[in-house]
Amino acid sequence: MGGVKEVSLSDLRHRETIRVATLFLSPVAIILCIFFLYPIISSFTNSTYEWNGISSDRKFLGIENWKRLLTDPVFWLSFKNNVTIMVLSICIQLPLGVALATFIDFNEKKRFIKFFKVLWFIPLLMSSVAIGFLFTYALSAQGGMISAISKMLGGGNIDLLGNPKTALYTVIGVICWQFTPFYMVYFMAAFSNIPYDLYEASIIDGATRSIYFRKIAFPLIVPYIKSAAIMSMVGSLKYFDLIYVMTGGGPGTSTELMATYMYRQSFRNFSMGYGSAVACGMFILVSSMALVTMKLINRKQEA
Repeated sequence: MGGVKEVSLSDLRHRETIRVATLFLSPVAIILCIFFLYPIISSFTNSTYEWNGISSDRKFLGIENWKRLLTDPVFWLSFKNNVTIMVLSICIQLPLGVALATFIDFNEKKRFIKFFKVLWFIPLLMSSVAIGFLFTYALSAQGGMISAISKMLGGGNIDLLGNPKTALYTVIGVICWQFTPFYMVYFMAAFSNIPYDLYEASIIDGATRSIYFRKIAFPLIVPYIKSAAIMSMVGSLKYFDLIYVMTGGGPGTSTELMATYMYRQSFRNFSMGYGSAVACGMFILVSSMALVTMKLINRKQEA
């Protein structure tokens, strides 16, 4: 009997846990490989070819598409536009989201607050395509809302989307109008995690609501604000649908983004090889910025 290996109960449980975890995680791992890992590998592979995306004939170019990408002024302009959207989105959406969530939290028991909850949440319920068409007509130089107000005041037509100097900032305003409700709900959830006892104790100690917000509530939701900033940053760097509907990247290249430029190269110019290089460049930039930001935030938290 000396050759029989004894197995403890803890080892059996550990093996069973591994089997069950493998069983349940395998479908997820397969789906991730098919819909996430394979497209990334395929894009990097296609970026080394000259290909129209339709025919079976592909010409191997090596790193020529990448050389072109590094010296492409339109790509770097689109990256600059993405960064502009990212910075302004964070600076506008997050403060507005905190303000709206604070207003709702301080007036939770009042009857009218339900009306504002529904009213402010409506933009998030609409699709980006619908919002794009809505504001395209609302901001039209001929018969649009802004032009109509300008004429009432004795001015002329105002074309915000057709002016290269104002088009990008106009679209940013629409983006903020659409996504601010998301951050409002996110920060409402953050406020709900603050124990109500802290608010009662601060009121008993003579603190006003503004002091409670500045000294107690706001410091407690700072981690949520950091997470929201990362979400806003990543979303802004890969934005596509609303810009494509409203301006298509125009006028000229004033609102061109990395995603719209990739789409234009791949499906309009039928240059799938270079479009894949643009997509891979976008992937590298977005991933790098997200990782660096998360690293900096975690380092400050650890310090």
